Amino acid sequence: MSVKAFEIIDQENRLRIGCLLWYEKSGEFVVELAKQLDEWSAPILFASLVKKGVYTIPREISRMWVLERVIPSGRQNISEILANHKLREYDAGKFLEISSGRCSQDGMYLRKLLALPDFVLERQKKNLVDVTLLDANRLLCFFQDDKARIVSLDQLKTFAGIDKVLKNPALYDTGCVCAGGYEITFNDSIDVPANALYEAGEVLPLQLEDFATFLRKNILDTAECCSMLGCSRQNLAYLVKKGEITPLREDVYGNLYLKGDVKGV
Repeated sequence: MSVKAFEIIDQENRLRIGCLLWYEKSGEFVVELAKQLDEWSAPILFASLVKKGVYTIPREISRMWVLERVIPSGRQNISEILANHKLREYDAGKFLEISSGRCSQDGMYLRKLLALPDFVLERQKKNLVDVTLLDANRLLCFFQDDKARIVSLDQLKTFAGIDKVLKNPALYDTGCVCAGGYEITFNDSIDVPANALYEAGEVLPLQLEDFATFLRKNILDTAECCSMLGCSRQNLAYLVKKGEITPLREDVYGNLYLKGDVKGV
């Protein structure tokens, strides 16, 4: 996923604040603060988080910080400003880049980075690569450090909105990984940080590559299933109707089947 990185510098206090990541495609932002900051040297919006030892700022709060530093989308002459900068639509990231993140509220500015700092790369090892939503509100999580963990959402009830996810299967099924793997989000509104999943999860002796290999070698489509059984699609549909084979997934273009189930027919 395309990402731009900027160093956040406090020119007035001659202090490196951290790093801002801008995921252009999704329009998401994540601020990674330097570990040496305390609640007094951190930007005011982040002070309460730093006091709690949180240095990776959630995407919603990171976006709030960005929006404080750019022209608001509701500005009266916004169409003229867009035309002046040759922009077809409002994009907070573009305006942030144009202004180097400078605003009248403080002495901070942004400087583009060609590579992510080591402290960011180290933290990202606990970011998500992928998540599979299992039954009983359990998550199979794969992380950037090649570790896999099983996490029950029951362990994460302290996060706002998780109680709603636990009570609503349709809401649970919306779960997906946010840009950069920093969080899992449900309905793009209820977020859980990746590091919370990492700490709460039960380690499995499994890697994403192993999981992908299992799927590649053990999942059959309709044509492959018919070939293995030596039958027609109509015969396969009859076996499914009788309950002798249960599709893993049904689709108008064809079903998916578990190889072991097909062999047992």
